[in-house]
Amino acid sequence: MAIFFISLAGKKVRVLIFIAALLLGSTVMSLRQQSLANNAIRSFMDQPIDITAQVSTDPTLSAPKVSGSYFAIRNYTFLARAIFVSAGGKNFELRVPIRIVTPNKIVADLLPGQQIHFRGTAVLSKEARVAALVFVKGDIEIRTQASRWARSLAAIRNGLCVNSGTGDAGALIPGMVLGDTSKQSVEFKADMKRSGLTHLVAVSGANFAIVSAFVLWAMQFFIRSLRWRLGATAIFLASFIALVRPSPSVLRAAAMAAVLLVAKGSRRPSDSLPALGFAIAAVVIGDPFQARDAGFALSVLATAGLLLFAPRIVDWLSKYLPALMSQALALPIAATVFCSPVLIALSGYLAPMSVIANLFAAPAVAPITIIGFIAALISPIAPFVTRILIWVIHFPAAFITWSAHWAAQFPVLQMSSAVLLLLLVALWFTRTLLREHWKKYVAIALCFLLLFTWISRWPGGDWNVANCDIGQGDSSVINLGNHRAIVIDVGPDAALEDACLKALGIREIPLLILTHFHADHVEGLPGLLKRRKVGQVWVSSNTDPIFESIRVQSWLKGVQIITATRGMQSTISNIAINVLWPQATTQQFASNPGDGSSINNSSIAAMITSPDFSLFAAGDLEPPVQELLRADVGHVDIYKVCHHGSKYQDPEFMALLSPAIAMISVGEGNTYGHPAPQTVRALTRLGARVVRTDTDGAIAIKAKNHLLSIKLARSGIHIFRLG
Repeated sequence: MAIFFISLAGKKVRVLIFIAALLLGSTVMSLRQQSLANNAIRSFMDQPIDITAQVSTDPTLSAPKVSGSYFAIRNYTFLARAIFVSAGGKNFELRVPIRIVTPNKIVADLLPGQQIHFRGTAVLSKEARVAALVFVKGDIEIRTQASRWARSLAAIRNGLCVNSGTGDAGALIPGMVLGDTSKQSVEFKADMKRSGLTHLVAVSGANFAIVSAFVLWAMQFFIRSLRWRLGATAIFLASFIALVRPSPSVLRAAAMAAVLLVAKGSRRPSDSLPALGFAIAAVVIGDPFQARDAGFALSVLATAGLLLFAPRIVDWLSKYLPALMSQALALPIAATVFCSPVLIALSGYLAPMSVIANLFAAPAVAPITIIGFIAALISPIAPFVTRILIWVIHFPAAFITWSAHWAAQFPVLQMSSAVLLLLLVALWFTRTLLREHWKKYVAIALCFLLLFTWISRWPGGDWNVANCDIGQGDSSVINLGNHRAIVIDVGPDAALEDACLKALGIREIPLLILTHFHADHVEGLPGLLKRRKVGQVWVSSNTDPIFESIRVQSWLKGVQIITATRGMQSTISNIAINVLWPQATTQQFASNPGDGSSINNSSIAAMITSPDFSLFAAGDLEPPVQELLRADVGHVDIYKVCHHGSKYQDPEFMALLSPAIAMISVGEGNTYGHPAPQTVRALTRLGARVVRTDTDGAIAIKAKNHLLSIKLARSGIHIFRLG
């Protein structure tokens, strides 16, 4: 179709170029695909295989992750090139990329270029650029030592990381200079993402442009010839690529930086578009999988935005603002506008405050990058000087971290790429059909959309009980008014817990109940503690799993922790809480297949009543304890269904509760079969309206004299949402 429409334009040269590009691109991709799909490793999937490989990237420790009820083991992962394979009594020499995943700490200090030998299990990978994902649980033999060049580069990287200091600012500096985010906390990474500043800690075209511009400027004091200065800059640029590691993302960043430097150096923006096209072609031909990579799309779109849209924004803003401010605002606005479709496709939201956050951060980027680069280079030989330079840039780094934390507090626009595309098409049609006064109509439509979004927001005004959508886990909130609430469990994800409490407007938590210490009920605690005051915490008498209970205690330093036992009672505002379980000592029960455990059956069970509603919540209690509690329960308005609605429920216990609303907190697409269809059917037969976070999103219930109404985050028509 593209060839047909281009041919209609009468430009035969364009048709020939397009056909040549199509043939070249498809040939390169086909060759790469064939090499990955037809090799010796693919013949021995899901069985032990001996592999000798050459390390391609630095091993990185996987992010903390909750797997079911427990905290998953963190693995090291890195890319390598398999060069020798032995399996089934056959030996093969080859040269294909693989990704290695292993908990073995010996790989932590591996450097690119080293050869290793191991026995692992290869499986198909969703990562298109590798032939297989290889899991290694046993020993790994290091066959060769790192080269002197690799050790020198590693010394520079480690020197900057060690001397960069502590805190978020100290973790930010290695990321901005070398793309090393190993020191950054999960919470800080979440704030950087939500504020639109993540690009600062990923080696991008801007890093290369700043370093290249600095080197080019410095060379004028030593070399007069521009040609030789450009040559020296190219050598430094190649060394910088080796320092930050020549991964596909780094190579594309170097290509995009070259485009910006050419455009800036020639002072002829029109010539930059062919350069951008050439850079895109060169990167895709060298690595065809970049065509499928969202990061490459963001690099191209951001560069195109700076070249095409930023000058127009500068011209328009200059009518109302000083020239310097216009230029500072134009860059983040242009990049955000052009990148927004991909950003929304990746994260599901767009952060309007990212423009302001990037404006704040812009003046600090160049000093941190340049001084940090110098500090990194001299760190192996003059660590004291490095620490002085780090101290200098610690202040602008702290300002950027403050900007990230500040901007992350504001709502984001949640929408889909399809909605964004529809809005852009509608805007284009409006401008085309209504040539006059089209801006007025667009402004009116925008005001209408904002008003409609505000009216349909979640939780939407008054609410009494809410259940957060935090994935496969539990987190319920009881409103006390004045931005105060009782919270029962905090789910597995700190970012999602924080986002939910922000949407609910909760700033103070007089009482936090952690029903038991399984990870899917407590790992979100750092998100709850973020800029919020907690008065008292009730925990289960069973401290297993010890790993999680110790983490909870470390997070709650300075907060009063009370072990809740049967018979405890408390009243906060007009909310009465009666603890029905557990006993003071841990009880032993027969385990249900696959689910049951003494930990689940040590969950805190509480009957919560007020003049407007009654609620029963009991964590992951299972039939053995549910049977014991039959005499203690009766009809309730709201039942937070035990254990995510698993099939292990006591029918008589549910019948005694006979809830009007049954809330099931469960993750979409979970592998446990939660909620069980028979549990949902049983609750429905009892007359309960079943609401569940996997299909309905977050749940908010308004109650007045036991008359209940429900607002679901995914109900109704939402063009976009504030989140």
